[in-house]
Amino acid sequence: MSALSNSRFLKMNGLGNEITVLDLRGTSLLVSAEEARAIAADPRSRFDQLMVLHDPVTPGTDAFMRIYNTDGSESGACGNGTRCVAWAMVADPVMSRLVGNGLVLETKAGLLPVERVSDTVFTVDMGPPRLAWNEIPLRDPYPDTRAIAVETRLAEAPELQRPSAVSMGNPHAIFWVKDAQAYDLRAIGPKLEHDPVFPERANISLAQVVDPGHVVLRVWERGAGLTRACGSAACATLVAGVRKGLTDRRATLSLPGGDLLIEWRETDDHVLMTGPTELEHEGAFSPALFKGAA
Repeated sequence: MSALSNSRFLKMNGLGNEITVLDLRGTSLLVSAEEARAIAADPRSRFDQLMVLHDPVTPGTDAFMRIYNTDGSESGACGNGTRCVAWAMVADPVMSRLVGNGLVLETKAGLLPVERVSDTVFTVDMGPPRLAWNEIPLRDPYPDTRAIAVETRLAEAPELQRPSAVSMGNPHAIFWVKDAQAYDLRAIGPKLEHDPVFPERANISLAQVVDPGHVVLRVWERGAGLTRACGSAACATLVAGVRKGLTDRRATLSLPGGDLLIEWRETDDHVLMTGPTELEHEGAFSPALFKGAA
C-alpha cells in the first residue's frame, strides 16, 4: 500500500488552473511519478499541477516545493500553484504554521517570496527571467532568444515560426499572433512542445497584443496540456513582450481562466505576478487509488 494512502489534500485553482496541494512536511516521503499520475487520474484530486510541500532546505525559507505535471514529470515553476500553496500555508487551519502574510518558498529553480494582498489574492516574486539559450535551455546556441528558429513546420499553422524563448524556471516558447483564438492549440501544442530545439520540451503560448498594457494569452503546458491559466507563461510572455518592444513592463495578461497582473521590475530584474486563488474542497487519498503505483 502506498504511504500516501489517506493523506489529506486540498483541491484548489488559480484562475481555473487546477492545483492539488499535498503537505508532506515532517515526513521523508516523496511522490513517485506513478503516484502523481494516479492522483491526476482521480476526479476528486485531478490537477494540472500537484504541489507537494516538504521541510525547508535553505535556512530562512518556509517550505520546499516539488511540482508535478499530470504525466508525472517534475516542473521547476508554477506561479498559480505557488499562490495556492501560499494561501494554504497562511489560511488553511490544518496547514498554516505562519504568523503574518509573507513567506518564502523554495523549488529546484530557486526561491519564491510571496506576499498576501487580500484574503485570496497573492503576489509571487518569480525572480529574474533566464534569457540565454543554454539557460532556457535550447539545443542550439542562439545569440538572440527574442526570436528563434523552430524546425517544426505545421501544415495547420505554417505561420507559427520564430517564437520568443524565455525561462521562468521552466522553458517557454511564445508565438506572437494576431488572434490567439484562431488556432487549435490542443492539436498543435504537443508537436511544438516536443520540437527538437527544446531538449527539455517547452510550454507553448499564443500571445495576442491588444495594447502595450494588455495581452491575451493561451497556453499549452508542458506535461499537462491545454490549461485555463499558466502563471509562469504569463510572466515569460511579458518579459518577451518587453524585449521585443511590444508591451509595457507592467501589464494585464488575460487567460481563459481570468486575468493576472504581471510586472517585470526594472530595479532588480525580478518578475512579479499577482492573482487570485480559490479553495474547491479538501479530501484524502483512497488506498485503492495507488494500486500498482510504486
